[in-house]
Amino acid sequence: MNTPICDFVENYARSGTVRMHMPGHKGRSAGVCASSEPFTAEALDITEIHGADELFHADGIIAESETNASEVFGCDTYYSTEGSSLGIRAMLYLCRVNAVRTHDGPKSSGTLASGVSRPWVLAARNVHQTFVSACALLDLDVTWLYPKASLLSMDLSENEVRLALEEARDSGQGMPCCVYLTSPDYLGHILPIRKIADVCHAFSVPFVVDNAHGAYLKFLPTEFSDGADLAHPIDLGADLCCDSAHKTLPVLTGGAYLHVSPEASEKYDLNKEKVKQALVLFASTSPSWLILQSLDRVNPILADGYRARLAHTCHAVSGLRSRLQERGFSLFGEEPLKLTICPGSYGYTGRELATILRTGKLSGCPIEVEFADEEALVLMISESHTEEELDELERALGALPKREAIVRDRVDLAHRPKQVMSIREACMLPFETIALEEAEGRITHMFSSACPPAVPVVICGEKIEAEEISCLRFYGYNFCQVVADQP
Repeated sequence: MNTPICDFVENYARSGTVRMHMPGHKGRSAGVCASSEPFTAEALDITEIHGADELFHADGIIAESETNASEVFGCDTYYSTEGSSLGIRAMLYLCRVNAVRTHDGPKSSGTLASGVSRPWVLAARNVHQTFVSACALLDLDVTWLYPKASLLSMDLSENEVRLALEEARDSGQGMPCCVYLTSPDYLGHILPIRKIADVCHAFSVPFVVDNAHGAYLKFLPTEFSDGADLAHPIDLGADLCCDSAHKTLPVLTGGAYLHVSPEASEKYDLNKEKVKQALVLFASTSPSWLILQSLDRVNPILADGYRARLAHTCHAVSGLRSRLQERGFSLFGEEPLKLTICPGSYGYTGRELATILRTGKLSGCPIEVEFADEEALVLMISESHTEEELDELERALGALPKREAIVRDRVDLAHRPKQVMSIREACMLPFETIALEEAEGRITHMFSSACPPAVPVVICGEKIEAEEISCLRFYGYNFCQVVADQP
């Protein structure tokens, strides 16, 4: 498989052309008048010059590269240099437009001709904060499916989705413009995507999946499925799906995909022009050519031998997982390359264990984790890790002295926050940041969650009550943003 973007840029870098175009560094590092090395990052950072292509109006090397990616993933695949965040906004936009189109067109106010005043989404609560900001921009309401154990992970069955859709149909509320789920979630749990897809399609509702952490699942051998939906969401029936290539594939930060299933492309008329228009609505007009080359370069890697290397790593991680459980570690999630440890049973908080690993005192090698809070420690592994690095991790965890288990009060997730203002209305108003003890009775503004994990504890437009304050404290927050009191 060829790499048209990389080939073009490398030839350009070698050519010695005087660059009278953007980017401003002209192909060389700051303070350097000329560069004899054509393959510095600066030399490879170009723009839409003659002979190149334009990401959102592609008909040249980018179009050729996206065709290669589509062949690899088995569906219509589009590049993003702005992460899955751009994909999330575009997917919701496409679903909103489809909802208006299928209800005989929009009125001047943007309401639906069917009498449903506002399009809405049925979504699991453990969404990335980009989903919330996209709903604000698109003026979408949300009906939430709530978690049972953790805000970061959603244990959801197809029956719960069916009941929610039946309730919407029978109540006269109208059907959602899509069902939106995150799988795998941040802690590595994978939902029954195939069964949920069947339910959504039975109700003629588009099914959208945030697969930001699961791009590699496309290449996972079936021997690792173990009864779970360990495959790419598009192959399991999702209509639209976004992957953060940079999270689990060898791609630079910001590289991502938006996938459209063949069935959805035909059923909802999601041709290239419409998808590109959805992307350009939210995207920068200056995509990174370094990221585009990274996405281009990974295509032949994924097409040639990647599956075998991935299988080897999955076997190694599976063995490590079993040995850690034998030592008494409590693990969470089904995702093969995400190791989520719940260290309370071993006598540690996630943050405490992260600090210990970072010092390198237990193995002689510092280990930096993906995420840690009071309950969990998340490590993300890829096929690029060596056996020696996995041995370092096992040696460090094996040397950890076991202590008395930590028993802590759980946050109350049975409480349902009250939405008193639309997401868009709340986030477009002036806001102020106040201490949690002053927040009871106030309305949440656009809540900026720490990243990782960027999963909001409260949603803009929700009233903050004692339960929300308790939940925010549990997840380490001392302040929150609220809608400012109006004079």
